[in-house]
Amino acid sequence: MTFKQSIDMQTKITKIDKSKPEMIEIQCHTLSEEVQEIVAFVKSRQGQLSCVSDEKIYEVSVSDILYIETVDNKSFVYTLNNVYETKQRLYELEEMLKEKRFLRISKSMLLNLMKVSSIKPALNSRFMAELISGEQVVITRKYASDLKKALKGGMV
Repeated sequence: MTFKQSIDMQTKITKIDKSKPEMIEIQCHTLSEEVQEIVAFVKSRQGQLSCVSDEKIYEVSVSDILYIETVDNKSFVYTLNNVYETKQRLYELEEMLKEKRFLRISKSMLLNLMKVSSIKPALNSRFMAELISGEQVVITRKYASDLKKALKGGMV
């Protein structure tokens, strides 16, 4: 096995006053694949989704979401410890979250790729994804090619 040698990237962290907005600045010679991956990761960690649980409204951090599933025309947001409902339709959520490393894996489910611990082939050209929670979800045959493309570094 050979590894591509890369130039070490320096990092600098500066603590700022709470009155100033937090910011990430990247200085690079070229917009390489490594830099694009870093930007995609940072973007995937930002944002919140308004959800409801026990008649209370919560702002759920996108980075906490494992997956989103539609059941009986209702959209449910799953995190490690809770299940919330959101009024948004799955296609709306898909559009909102596509730059945040979410991928449609079936007609009724979006998966946060940042919460997947492993993926293995299953029957009938499907895949099984195990999440960091230990839960397993099925990636249907129709969306398997999108998964392969996303895993190779390009989002669908």
